[in-house]
Amino acid sequence: MTTAPLIARARVRGVETLALDSPGSRNALSAALVDALAGALADCAADSGVRAVVLTHTGTTFSAGADLRDPPAPEALVGLLRQIVELPKPVVARVAGHVRAGGLGLLAACDLAVAATESTFAFTEVRIGVAPAVISLTVVPRADPRALARHYLTGSRFDAAEAVRTGLLTAAGDDVDAVLEPVLDGLRKSAPQGLAETKRLLTARVLEAFDRDAADLTARSARLFASPRAREGMTAFLERREPPWVL
Repeated sequence: MTTAPLIARARVRGVETLALDSPGSRNALSAALVDALAGALADCAADSGVRAVVLTHTGTTFSAGADLRDPPAPEALVGLLRQIVELPKPVVARVAGHVRAGGLGLLAACDLAVAATESTFAFTEVRIGVAPAVISLTVVPRADPRALARHYLTGSRFDAAEAVRTGLLTAAGDDVDAVLEPVLDGLRKSAPQGLAETKRLLTARVLEAFDRDAADLTARSARLFASPRAREGMTAFLERREPPWVL
C-alpha cells in the first residue's frame, strides 16, 4: 500500500511551488508533514534550477497548527522553521484560506507572505493551555509588539488586513495570485547570488534569536504540552467542547 505524498510539487520558470497537501487534517503540522516539507525544502536548496520557493496549500486551510494526534517534536519544528529562514533562496507564502497557531510560525518564517482577503488568522495556543513558544522565533521579529500581545493573549481571530498591518503578511488582495505574480516576476529578474546575499542580510537578526532562544523555547514548549492543563485543553478541543477554565 502506497502513502499519498504530503507535499505537492510543481515548477514554473524557476519557481518551485510546495503545497501542503493534507486537507483532511487541515494541513496540521504532523511529524510526517514536517519531515516531508523539510525534505522538499532540502531538494530546493540543492537544485540550481530553483530561483525561489512558493509555500502554499491544498484545501481551505494553509495550516491548522500542530497536529494534536501526531505532533512533531519541538526540535523538529524548530529545525523546519530555521531551514526556511536559512534557505539560500527566497520563500514566499501564498495563503488562500485560514492559518492557525503553528501555521503562523511557518508563515512568518517565509521571507514574503501574501494572502487572499478572506483569509483569517489566530494564535489559538492560549486557549488549550499552552503558549506559542517555538513559533515566536519567527513571529516576534515580524510583528508589531502591541498587536501581537493582543492576538497572543486572546487567541481571537483576525483578518488579512490586520495581518498586513501587524507585519505578518506582505500584502493581501481579493485575487491572491494577482498579488503574488508581481512578486515572483521580481524574483525571476534577480540574480541568484544577489537574492541569497540579500536574504542573509534580512534574516541575520532572526537567526540570532534562534541561536539565543531556541533551546529554551523548545524546552518550554515540551513542558507545556506535557502538562495536565494542556492535556485537558487538547482533549476538549478534540472533543469539540469548552475546557473547564472557560467562564
